[in-house]
Amino acid sequence: MATVVAFNAHPDDEALFSGGTLARLAAEGNRVVIVVATGLRLDELRESAAILGAARVERLGYADSGHGPLLYDDPPGLQRFVRADLDEAAERLAGILREEHADVLLSYDAAGGYGHRDHIKVHQVGARAAQLAGDVPVLEVTAPRELMTRPFWPLCLLRLVTTYQFDDPYTPRRAITHRVDVRRYATVKQAAIAAHRSKMRSPVGYALTHMPVPLFRLLLGREWLAGPPVSVL
Repeated sequence: MATVVAFNAHPDDEALFSGGTLARLAAEGNRVVIVVATGLRLDELRESAAILGAARVERLGYADSGHGPLLYDDPPGLQRFVRADLDEAAERLAGILREEHADVLLSYDAAGGYGHRDHIKVHQVGARAAQLAGDVPVLEVTAPRELMTRPFWPLCLLRLVTTYQFDDPYTPRRAITHRVDVRRYATVKQAAIAAHRSKMRSPVGYALTHMPVPLFRLLLGREWLAGPPVSVL
């Protein structure tokens, strides 16, 4: 049995980006620990984690840095994650890695996927924490750049979406090392996403949580990681 620590930016990221992988790891007898950098929706996070089979949930205690070009002031008593000192945040995560004797850390790619500043910070903090904890192997949760950007090309040309978040997003297909088939865990992944009720009120959220399972399995039945070979995957 291995211990896998999955480090995410916000509650719901654990389900959206690697929910199938985490469910598979847990079902195969591994200890799964979910750590989020930000977020106050702890009840929803715990519900999602329980659905995925995670054994522990922790927060680093930072505030969400938000979307868009503007960065707002820190809320009372909290610091926005993007402003966090790298070594201080990494040490918080490294403490969990040491305590858990983690075999693998799941983090994000250098682009933070689609470029959210908190996701980029997860990559930076995760890489540093792995070093501080004794060179824990890091697998970066990602997706093929070619696959993820293709649907947006015509929209960018028509100026229906901005392009700033799609500059070199995700990871080139050639650099992806782990392609995880999670179709067997599609219902679990969808249920974990649905547990984040307060974030699933948008049209996209409604579509994800009400999509027929066969279609969900087809569209979200693969997950991707980049990193060294590990026995757990």
